Amino acid sequence: MHIHKFEQFWIKLSFVLIAFFIATVVYGFVAMDLKVVGDHATVDPQNLSETPFGNPGVREVTRNGETEYEVYVQTIQFAFNPGTAQPIEVPVDTRVTFYITSPDVLHGFDVAGTNLNTMSIPGQVAKFTTIFPEVREYGIVCNEYCGPAHHVMEGKIKVVPKSEFDKSNLVE
Repeated sequence: MHIHKFEQFWIKLSFVLIAFFIATVVYGFVAMDLKVVGDHATVDPQNLSETPFGNPGVREVTRNGETEYEVYVQTIQFAFNPGTAQPIEVPVDTRVTFYITSPDVLHGFDVAGTNLNTMSIPGQVAKFTTIFPEVREYGIVCNEYCGPAHHVMEGKIKVVPKSEFDKSNLVE
């Protein structure tokens, strides 16, 4: 079969570019010791009871003399724990750090109406910190297909005034 010289040129150029891109990535990871973005903490997804995810919920912490909150969330088929059966309640204008993982399959954790969005990967702990500036309810949706009931996987975050925040719902 005869291949036209211009086609041969573009085929060869394509292979050269592919080899160049692969070499660049390998060089970056080997010679320059580059890493994938993020410092992902990991847990055993089959044994979450030995981690803070064994008792998910909102925890109060003090950092640098300031009261902050940590929220541990399990994304499980087809619910957020907490979030679905009971809303995640946090006070307004307070620093809140979310820790999210999954014991079963890949899920999404998207707080509707905000830029808070992460993947929940079994065994990896996703972390993000935010301050909710106003009192309101936010919806949480799973934006990664996780099975046949994916479309019903939703939850809520309830941001309340500091004076109405009920600390009796905190977990230890």
